[in-house]
Parts: sequence; structure tokens; C-alpha cells
Amino acid sequence: MLLKLGVLVSPLSAFASAITSVPPFTGVTIFEPPSDYIAPRTIYARTLLISQDGKHRNVLLATWENDSPQPPLVYFPIFRSTNLGQTWTPLSNVTDTQNGWGLRSQPFLYEMPEPIGGFPAGTILCAGNSIPTNRSNTQIDVYASRDKGRTWKFVSHVAAGGEAMADNGLTPVWEPFIMTVDHQIVVFYSDQRDPLHGQKLSHQMSSDLLNWGPVVNDVRYSNFSNRPGMTTIAHLPSGQYIMTYEYGGAPEADFAVYHRLSSSPLTFDAADPGIVLRAETGELPISSPYVTWTPHGGANGTIVVSANSHTGVFLNTALATPGSAWTYVQTNATQSYARVVQVLPDNRQILITGGGMFEGTSNSVTTTIFELD
Repeated sequence: MLLKLGVLVSPLSAFASAITSVPPFTGVTIFEPPSDYIAPRTIYARTLLISQDGKHRNVLLATWENDSPQPPLVYFPIFRSTNLGQTWTPLSNVTDTQNGWGLRSQPFLYEMPEPIGGFPAGTILCAGNSIPTNRSNTQIDVYASRDKGRTWKFVSHVAAGGEAMADNGLTPVWEPFIMTVDHQIVVFYSDQRDPLHGQKLSHQMSSDLLNWGPVVNDVRYSNFSNRPGMTTIAHLPSGQYIMTYEYGGAPEADFAVYHRLSSSPLTFDAADPGIVLRAETGELPISSPYVTWTPHGGANGTIVVSANSHTGVFLNTALATPGSAWTYVQTNATQSYARVVQVLPDNRQILITGGGMFEGTSNSVTTTIFELD
């Protein structure tokens, strides 16, 4: 107990009250780039929900691919919200301290749920692609924050690749996604370095965040020109994991969204060859998917998938078992390349955040709350 003005009060009263839900909103602007930003200005937004940050609970962080003028070098901005996305303030920048290239593309934010190596539980990781102005190299690097995103330090290089062009025969690496598996940090990414595959999905693991194990295959196709890309994964209450990815060369449509189920996120390469995701009413998601799971929606909860091609989201309440129904539900969010869907503490509220379209010329970063029935 605490003593405040002679009155005993609960220690919880020393903290700001925890906000667990807010009225749904549409198109709140997180960041409006200055006019001198280089088109598309912003894309590829990512968010992270932190349960506790000092006196604040349920804090949101956001970042995105930020095409600021050069010099200075590009960086990943970190913005913060303490009211579940209704308002945002700048917090910090994640800057390249190692390569002299800048942190240019495909950021990802992750909070460590347990201590690994010398990093305590609650450490925030930011992985992203460091790419020079001439796009001659790609380098997936990891930075860490021990103070909930206020300051950042370089941790390690994960994967190095060649020219940052999405052409078969070149050797870049792309699009990191982070999980903790078996007390190790796993970085999943898209990989063009294998001469047998124009692009495949891979992962590497680390028990200390400093040294990374061998490249392990996650998704690959026998046809060299096929391009699976953009791994995202969610854990389901059945114990299985669902992966979504875009499939360049898919028979249904180029870059149609596919999904796979596996008992472990480390064994998707041995799983079934993938199933196209299509709604009962015929909608076919295409490009840059993101998957999450919420316990709202019945015994199995609800799988939520976003894609570049649609303003709405695709829902499944049957653990995505083969033959189960996907439902397309419209939202007030705008289309956006590599939108992120974030479950909020209410569990029925989904935060949809995007940085605009890949081909856009005047993008900004916006966010919307969508409520499940």
C-alpha cells in the first residue's frame, strides 16, 4: 500500500488508469510527411502494443518506412500513443549506426516476452532493412531498446543480401518478422540468395541476439520464377501456427495470399504446400498480407488477415482448417501496402494501420479501429 496525503491507497492508483477500449475511429493521422519527402513518402507501417510502460498501460508504438530527403540518412521513426491510437506523439528515431546507409525499408517492432542472452524481458526490438541510396546492398539488422522505445542501440547483423531490386536472379533479403520460439529469437524473412529459387521464405535463430544460426527454409517452390514473400505468423489456440504470405506466380492471381498451418513455426517447409485464401463471397486478397489472432469470436477465436488489395479484412473462426470458411468484412480503413492489424486489449477491437500505397505520391500514416461482431 502507498501513503498519499495521509490516506492508504492501492499501489495501482500510482499508475495511469488502464484504457482497454475506445470508441471506434477512422483515419487518425499518425504522421503527415513534409512536402519534400520522396514519393511514396511513407509505406509499410507496423505497430506494437506494450502492456506496461512506467505509469502507463496499453501503450502503442508505431513505425514505418520513411522516405525522408537525403542527407541525412533515412531512419525508422517511433511514435507513441497512450490512448489506444486516438492521438500520437513522436518518441524517437531508430538510426543506422553501423553501415552508413540508413534504415530504409520494412521495419518490424517486437517486445521480448522473456530474457534471452543479455537482454531482459520487455526489451523492444526493431528489425529492418538497411539499404544505401544506390540500392546496391540489403542488410537486415536488429536494434534494441531497454526503455520502451525511447533510445536504441545496434545489436547485430542478421542477413546480408545484394541489390535491393525485386528481380529474379538478384540476391536481396527483405521483410523481417520476429518471434520467440524455444527460448530463442527467430527472424523470418524473404530471401533471394538461393540460386534454385527466385525468392523463398527463410528464418534464422539466435540464443543471444548476437550470433545467428544457419538459414532454414520455410516456403519454396520448384519453379524458379515463383516468389513467396512477406512472412507473418500467428499462434492459434489449437497449438498450431498460421503463416500468411503473398505468392508471386500463384495460379489464382499473381501475389495471391496463401496460408499454411504447422505445429511449429519452424517447420512450415514440411507443412502442406499452402492454400489460397478466398472469401466465401469470392473476394481474393492479393499482396502484402498480415495475420493476427484474437480470442474474440467463439471457442476458436478469430483469425484476421489484411491484404494490400482490399480495404476490408478476411476472418476465419474455424482455426483456418482446410475447407473452413473465410468471411470478407468491410472496414473504414483505407487500402495500404503491407498494412498491419493489431489486436487491442478489448479483443474485439482491431487497429488497422497503414502508410499508404506502394505507388502513392503523397502518402501519410493513418490508423483506424475496426470492431468485430
